Amino acid sequence: MRIGELARRTGVPPRLLRYYEEQDLLAPAREDNTYRSYGEDDVAQVARVAGLVRAGVPTRLVKLLLDLEDAPAQEVPPSCPRTVADELLAQLADLDARIACLSRSRRTLHDYLVRTEHAALLLEGPDDRTGD
Repeated sequence: MRIGELARRTGVPPRLLRYYEEQDLLAPAREDNTYRSYGEDDVAQVARVAGLVRAGVPTRLVKLLLDLEDAPAQEVPPSCPRTVADELLAQLADLDARIACLSRSRRTLHDYLVRTEHAALLLEGPDDRTGD
């Protein structure tokens, strides 16, 4: 598939897909006419990269994290300089803080709905809600 199709399927704009490629987060094949060519593995890769970026992970660390995920398949454990470990630790603390904040927000929304005449909406699945 070409970049427009990948963008449509992943919801990631072509410009950002090119940026991911510049950052070595995505490596499309090239056709004879030099067009980028993507496969199903690239759809999954873009979803993973975009998810990490949306979670607030800087792209410089996304590549490292993706490499670390592949490390169990390698026989040699990955090397990690102390400066990188410190960055990962800071990122982990930031993610934990955001998860805690999101959990509190979710709890507040849930508790509010429980106290209203719309509490039954919580028992329905997301597809059952009509917005009425």
